[in-house]
Amino acid sequence: MTTLSLVTGGSRGLGRNTAISIARHGGDVILTYHSGKDNADAVVAEIEALGRKAVALQLDTGNVSTFSAFVDALRIALTTSFDRDTVDHLVNNAGHGEMADFAATTEEQFDKLFAVHLKGVFFLTQALLPVLADGGRIINFSSGLTRVSFPGFSAYAAAKGAIEVLTVYMAKELGARGITANTVAPGAIETDFLGGAVRDIPDYNAAFAGMTALGRVGLPDDIGPMVASLLGPDNRWVNAQRIEVSGGQTI
Repeated sequence: MTTLSLVTGGSRGLGRNTAISIARHGGDVILTYHSGKDNADAVVAEIEALGRKAVALQLDTGNVSTFSAFVDALRIALTTSFDRDTVDHLVNNAGHGEMADFAATTEEQFDKLFAVHLKGVFFLTQALLPVLADGGRIINFSSGLTRVSFPGFSAYAAAKGAIEVLTVYMAKELGARGITANTVAPGAIETDFLGGAVRDIPDYNAAFAGMTALGRVGLPDDIGPMVASLLGPDNRWVNAQRIEVSGGQTI
């Protein structure tokens, strides 16, 4: 049976690459987007060109009050587009970055980061439990910044560190349903994160490349295929793990 994965923030960056990689591995995909509908539609078209099914749904992962309506829309999409009532995989990828020194971080920056990266993941996953199949998989995105520090990311990294703890509790409490939960922690990647800083600013790119054993920063194609592989049957016994995908950054 073809698997079906829900990927949040699937219209761009690592979410986009993850969604397409899942399709390349033979899975169907429901992806969410915050405001980039055109980008999301383009990802759907690319997945369909691979011979797989895909649907894009709007979701603000930082607004818990919208989650009930999102689950209703998801149920409709499941029935009408996939002729089923559950998803097999949930990939909590959606997020954003804020870079500010600890002393300069504002309460607003802090609250937005935790609303999306922790509170949103907690309550969205909770809301989706009735439509997540027994024996399913949850993957939560963290960051290499939870293992090593880099000035300017105290609030962001703290939220991601909390996600790593939460993932272990998900694995424990959902294990009775055969659901696994793991964390994927990318290193520095060339995406539009922080306005594309690692991708577009040569000094940033060179600095992170110099920290990495393989001598370069990561690309989205270094992450998405790994996530798709983790969702595959060969990795069914991997559970409650933090898996860093960084090319050996700061080792």
